[in-house]
Amino acid sequence: MEKRFKKAVSAEAFIFLVIFLAIFGGLAAVMGGANMLQTLMNTAYALLIETVFNIMAIAVMAGALSGVLSEFGVIALINKAITPLMKPLYDLPGAASVGVMTTYLSDNPAILGLAEDTNFRKYFKKYQLPALTNLGTAFGMGLIVTTFMLGINLPGEKIGMAALVGNIGAIIGSVISVRIMMVFTKKEFGTTEYCIPTAEGESIDELLNRREIRNGRAGGRLLESLLDGGKNGVEVGMAIIPGVLVICTIVMMLTNGPSADGTYTGAAYEGVALLPWLGEKVDFILTPLFGFSDASAVAVPITALGAAGAAIGLVPDMASAGTIHANDIAVFTAMCMCWSGYLSTHVGMMSALKCPHMTGKAIVSHTIGGLCAGVAANFIFKLVTLIF
Repeated sequence: MEKRFKKAVSAEAFIFLVIFLAIFGGLAAVMGGANMLQTLMNTAYALLIETVFNIMAIAVMAGALSGVLSEFGVIALINKAITPLMKPLYDLPGAASVGVMTTYLSDNPAILGLAEDTNFRKYFKKYQLPALTNLGTAFGMGLIVTTFMLGINLPGEKIGMAALVGNIGAIIGSVISVRIMMVFTKKEFGTTEYCIPTAEGESIDELLNRREIRNGRAGGRLLESLLDGGKNGVEVGMAIIPGVLVICTIVMMLTNGPSADGTYTGAAYEGVALLPWLGEKVDFILTPLFGFSDASAVAVPITALGAAGAAIGLVPDMASAGTIHANDIAVFTAMCMCWSGYLSTHVGMMSALKCPHMTGKAIVSHTIGGLCAGVAANFIFKLVTLIF
């Protein structure tokens, strides 16, 4: 990309300082300056140990799986079988469904291990590849979120139906998110060029109807594909570290509150609970759209902006307090699954796909998709309860 230049000192330096001091000055005023800095560092460290390495492990295993599936032609088979469904819904090749499966069983960045594989990447045009961030995120942690919601104790409520409707809502949100993202990517890349260019004299049909394999016997190819795929996963895990640590730390500090006794100690994951407070102020809009039984329920999807695991951890206490019902579970499932901490992973994922300049567009698209997922889940569940 062409280098850009500005005056050494311009208005944006002063504007940035005002915004920077307002955010961190506000945090320090509530938490105390020393506590704020300690929480900032402790949260980043905790995220590195508890989240990033976990994601890296997922990416390594997903990369190894994708390497094997690619080496022995399973991805090519799935591409041919699923394209008639994926094309009209998402405008993506059938191979993208492998990404849906891997992220649903694990977490958002699992799809990046696939995207690094040449035999997977070759099915995508350039405008389609960045949308894998939105597609993968919409299904990230799907199995974990769904299983967790099924275990919520709400006697007499249709929890199974709510979890199923939540998954349907997440699918609707994923379609909307991907389609909006592609409006931007088509303008950026056009609609004709493939990610893997054809060799001289080779047609696109020839490229898509054959696959490159490794030398040696089947056993050697199996082992080599596993290790190469795992290596791609390590590279993906390293690429997402800055995004997860920087963005998620800030989101956590704006989402969570003080420690259990109401004081600030500088421990990891403390914060000023600004986002839930803002959510309560717009409850008059959120309740009709999402059907929340109580204003406090807005904390779940807001927390899901930073981490789905932290978001679903709020649900059992709400269930015990009687402030949520099955319709809330449907919306929680849809939004926690569709958003699944996208503010903390989108930056790293788009960087890993070598499209960091489109991160803002990916976030805007996915914000709209997640909101639509929650609204869809709310109204679908109400319709289903009327019928059944």
